[in-house]
Amino acid sequence: MALPTALSPRFVRSLAAVVLGCGALMFTAASPALAHDRLKSSSPAKGAEVAEVERIELEYTSRVRFPTVVLHDRDGRQVALGKPVVAGHKVVADVTERLAPGAYVIAWRVVSSDGHPIEGETPFTVAGRATPASSAQPSPASSAASPPASPAASPAASRQAGEDLAAASQGRPGLPGWLWAVAAVLVIAGVGLWLRARRGDGPDTA
Repeated sequence: MALPTALSPRFVRSLAAVVLGCGALMFTAASPALAHDRLKSSSPAKGAEVAEVERIELEYTSRVRFPTVVLHDRDGRQVALGKPVVAGHKVVADVTERLAPGAYVIAWRVVSSDGHPIEGETPFTVAGRATPASSAQPSPASSAASPPASPAASPAASRQAGEDLAAASQGRPGLPGWLWAVAAVLVIAGVGLWLRARRGDGPDTA
């Protein structure tokens, strides 16, 4: 039995339609993932040194949902905050206690307008001395035991912030399963059209 030397125009058109449909579907589903919302600005600003903080404001490039905001000092101690509230493109949370001088980090997590969670951290410093001044000269032993205050948040604070965010939020969703299912159906349909075209276009056996 001889194999067909060319594909029929009808089969080529059908196969092209299937391929174009798959490409359009994949592009449409992938486009939002390339343009997630992001943090536009914050108060306190990242790396800023402020006198005091009474409210945390996080502004995003679009409206977000399900906000989680956690504040830690440089030692990893969590600072009490009010419930975060969405106000337009902003998430606002009141600081319910006076912050002592030192380094802090704001850890946040929200669900962006395309349905994907985004998260980040914003370190800042409250100005002033971390400990009251003493008239007595500190001994060399005490000076060695007490490391100087750092304007950046400690690794312990970052780790603790991540753990609290993970406990307060669900896991990051993966690529939607329906997308792969639709793509598989389209591929199977294309293969079926190809097989039917081969049977229909081939010459009859002698």
